[in-house]
Amino acid sequence: MTCHTSAHTSSHWLCRLAAKVVIRVSAPARALGVTCALVLSVAAPTVSWAQTAPKLDKVVVAGWSKPITEITNLLVEEDKGFFKARGIELGYVPGAGGGDALRNLLSGQADVAFTDPGSFFTALDKGEKLRAIYDIYPQNVFNVVSLKSQNILKPADLKGKRIGVYSLASGTRQNLQVLLHQAGLTEADVTVVVTGLLNFAPLMQGQVDATAATDTGLLVGRQKGLGGVNVMEIKNHLNISSDFFVVREDTYQQKKDVLKRFLQAYQDSAKWMMQSPEEAAKLAVKYAIDGQNASMNLDIIRLRNESSVSAITDKHGLGAFDMVNLQKGAKAYKAFGVIQRDIQVSDVVSQDLLPPAPKPSKK
Repeated sequence: MTCHTSAHTSSHWLCRLAAKVVIRVSAPARALGVTCALVLSVAAPTVSWAQTAPKLDKVVVAGWSKPITEITNLLVEEDKGFFKARGIELGYVPGAGGGDALRNLLSGQADVAFTDPGSFFTALDKGEKLRAIYDIYPQNVFNVVSLKSQNILKPADLKGKRIGVYSLASGTRQNLQVLLHQAGLTEADVTVVVTGLLNFAPLMQGQVDATAATDTGLLVGRQKGLGGVNVMEIKNHLNISSDFFVVREDTYQQKKDVLKRFLQAYQDSAKWMMQSPEEAAKLAVKYAIDGQNASMNLDIIRLRNESSVSAITDKHGLGAFDMVNLQKGAKAYKAFGVIQRDIQVSDVVSQDLLPPAPKPSKK
């Protein structure tokens, strides 16, 4: 064995010691690469060659909710490490509606907002510089629910009624406005009551006549004894996405590599929840504030998995936007009076950061 030593004494000693180790290793062992292993095992403790772990880029998500079951894939990072594997340190700031998520984004408390189209359009209408980069739920999951005893069967029946919403900054309120518009009504024709996320209790107790909610909220309400209800699904009137990932325009321009890795990690986590819903349901018991019942968790997760896919995502991959339908939605929100100006979605929605679309399988 030939040793090239430096002037440093420890390096010279290390090289001589390594040479002695090599001499004592048999030819068959050397053929199997044991020589290298022995040299490294002796050398490593002596010289500080240890490499530090690569630095992670922190990305904080401003959520529309507290850590609940339907976002389990964002909550299990400690166990699954989807984001760490892509060089991302994930943070989460809870909120009370999509508008709340955008406020946390715009105030600098977060890098990415988990928000609904209505809140997104409203912020743009006010002049905020924002960019939507990932379609989380391409299906509209909102609804308005009432007890059968109220005999509320169509949007016009909401006139004069008390209607619950999660918060005034939530997608429940925005979608309620959509439904009211179908009957030529506005919020002035009803009484909007802020009930919080678990808003089926006020409905069951008669504090409101109807409540705006989501499919998962309705599921939980039914499992808690809601009983017979009438459900008006907003998708029957306007089936645009329920939630996007939105960033500030300067973040979009300056941190494209970080955002690309964040979106790839999120897509990884979403695929895992689709492929392993039972595992996700069990982990929700550990991480979700409403996740005590694994069976209920599974039902919620399956609903959310269904809302994460569409004909567009089947073709272009999870996160892809239906730009045509979204433009129709922007026009509808202006017609409803939610926003005042025209929004060209191609100017504020970008798909260049999305993970590459899957290649079509060969038949």
